[in-house]
Amino acid sequence: MSLLGIHVLGSPVLRAVTTPVPQVTDAMQQLIDDMFETMYAAQGIGLAAPQVGRLERVAVVDVEKNPIVIVNPEIVLQDQDTARAEEGCLSIPDIYGDVVRPGRVVVRALDRQGKPFEVEGTDLLGRALQHEIDHLHGKLFIDYLSFLKRRAALAKWEGMKDKYPGLLRKLPLSAADEAHEDEIL
Repeated sequence: MSLLGIHVLGSPVLRAVTTPVPQVTDAMQQLIDDMFETMYAAQGIGLAAPQVGRLERVAVVDVEKNPIVIVNPEIVLQDQDTARAEEGCLSIPDIYGDVVRPGRVVVRALDRQGKPFEVEGTDLLGRALQHEIDHLHGKLFIDYLSFLKRRAALAKWEGMKDKYPGLLRKLPLSAADEAHEDEIL
C-alpha cells in the first residue's frame, strides 16, 4: 500500500465526471487499499477516486470504524427530510461550511469484491456517502453554499492554496514508509 497525493481545489480532476468500473480487478483492489491508507493518514472519513487523480467511479468511507467501499454507487432512495451540518473536505483543507442534505439515503453499489449491495446511511454516514458520491459527479460541498458563503470560502482558499504546489496535497510519510524512504524516492 502507498499514500497517494490528494488533489486540491482548482485541480481539474475534481470537476470531472467519473466513469463506471466494468469489473473489480486486482489493480482496483490496490487502488482501494491505497485510498483507505491515504484517507486514514489524512484523518478523513471519506475519499473519492478524483481526489487522488483517478476517474474510476469508486469511493471509500469509514465512519465509526465501519469501512465501506462503494464502486459505481447510486443513490436509490433519499428522505425528503433534510438536515444541516458542517462539512469539510480533504481536497479543501481547513475550509468548512454548513450543507443541507437529505437526512437518510440508501445507496446501491458494488463492494470491493464486485458484488452488489445496498447501504443505508443516516446522520454522519449518510452525509459522508452523499459527499463522496458528489465527488464522483464533479461536485464539491462548496457548491451547496450560498453565494456569499462560497465567496468567503474561496477568498480564504486563495490565501492558502500556495501551500499546495501543483494543486496537490502530499501527506507525511507513515513510519513504515519512512523506514523505506530511500526505496520510495
